[in-house]
Order: sequence, then structure tokens, then C-alpha cells
Amino acid sequence: MILVFGSNGQLGQELSREAGASNVSLRGLSKEAVDIADETAIDRAVEALSPSLIVNAAAYTKVDAAEENWASAYRANADGAAAIARICAARNVPLIHISTDYVFDGAKPDAYRETDPIAPVSTYGRSKAAGEAAIRKLLSRHVILRTAWVYGEFGTNFLKTILRLAMERDELRVVADQYGCPTSTRSLARTILRIAPRLTDDTAVWGTYHFVGDGNTTWHGFAQHIVTTQAAITHRNPKVVPIETRDFPTKATRPVNSVLDTSLFSSLFGIAPLPWKQESEAVIAALLRR
Repeated sequence: MILVFGSNGQLGQELSREAGASNVSLRGLSKEAVDIADETAIDRAVEALSPSLIVNAAAYTKVDAAEENWASAYRANADGAAAIARICAARNVPLIHISTDYVFDGAKPDAYRETDPIAPVSTYGRSKAAGEAAIRKLLSRHVILRTAWVYGEFGTNFLKTILRLAMERDELRVVADQYGCPTSTRSLARTILRIAPRLTDDTAVWGTYHFVGDGNTTWHGFAQHIVTTQAAITHRNPKVVPIETRDFPTKATRPVNSVLDTSLFSSLFGIAPLPWKQESEAVIAALLRR
């Protein structure tokens, strides 16, 4: 049985749906059910459920708010990761931990590999980097899965925001000088469930990996594709205007380049990411059918 912390988040909900469709035994616990920074609460849950694998999909993901609420970000992303790792080590349970492209500064001109040095430029990125470091120190049987630009049918995300704005406005202004790889929660959830058996069999695949949608774009390019795709269904076609980062100031600094290289993960696990355009079109169609 797989135990998921953060089951009420967009990835946690997707994992529950995909597990049900694939007849995989999975139990999800929300942040209300278990505070992941509370080792006693984690230990009680693990003792009661006896999982063969734990997935930590819980995190503080409000990137701008983290600049002021840094204590909350570190409690969830660093202290929480450490607490789960300690219980996993004590009870000999492997862990998949979800991390982020924001551990990099974005200065590299091409795709980031797992061996590239990290240099987060935001509180959110630093808190996630601290969580990674804690897991590496405390638990040998772990897979840290860095992903980026996550979207899906559940929760709040960029794709759903653009869909909503496309119905409300005739013009959208979107940053066109930040690059990354949009990643669907469906693809991410299915990948986690596919690699789970290798971890529960104790295959020597422990370490840090990148997994994102195939191909890269800018936020503007992503938004334009969303608008174009939904226009065929809604007949709403607002203009998508490219702007620079300096024209859209935020509290937290974002990496200019968030593109992640997935070749290591693909070669080891035999799973190739699906094209982000294909995946986003499927999510848009599902959302507009509701």
C-alpha cells in the first residue's frame, strides 16, 4: 500500500484518482489529517497503515507569500520533509519526495541536469532545497523527484487560471522571458505509480531525478497554447500579449530558465515524458467538459 501525504493538493488528488483507475492500493492523508512537521502524528499514521512506500506530495507552494511567511514555508518544505524522512528511516519505508525546479537560479543557458549545483533565488526555493538536503542526510532509500510548472484538473494552477481569464478578458498579458517545461499532474501521478514497484522491491535506484513534460516554452507560449486550444470549444479567443518579467513584478524572484533535463530518469526507469502540448490539451478538454 502506498501512503500519500498531501492528498488534498493537486498532485495528491491526481494520485488518488490514478491509483483507483489502476487498481493500486493507495491511502491519502490531507494536511488537516496529518501535520507533516509533527513526527508523532506521522509515526502514528505509518504504524497504523503499514505502507510499503510513502509519497510526500505535501508542500507550501505559495511562492510569493513565502517571502513574508518564510517560517511556514520552511516548516512544511524543510521540517516536514525531515520529519517524514526520520520516520521512514526508523520504520524502513522508502520515500518519494516531490521537489522543484526552483532549487536552481535559472542562470544556466540550457537544461539543468541533476548534477548541476543548486542556487535557489527565492525563499520557496531555499526551503525546498533544505528539504532535499534533509532527506539525503536522514534516509538512504529515497527518490527525490524534481518537477516544474505543474498543472492539472485539481487545485489552483496556471492552466486553470488562463482558462478562467480567457472567458473574462479580451486581452491577457503574460511573461515571455521565463522558460520551463509544463508538467501535468496526470503524467506525474502515472509515473510515480509506475516506478513504485521498483522502489518497494528495493531496486538500487535511489537518488535525485528530474521529471517534466517533454518540450519547453515560456509562460506566454504556454498561455497562447491554452487559449488556442480552448478557443476551438468556447469560441473565446482573447489576444495573448507577451511582456517581460520586469513588467510583471513579483515579491519572489523566479528563475529565468527552469528547463530540466529528464534523460537520466528516462534511461534508468524506461519512462519517456509525454509532450506538454498533448497533455495540456487533454486537461483542457476534461475541464471544459465539466
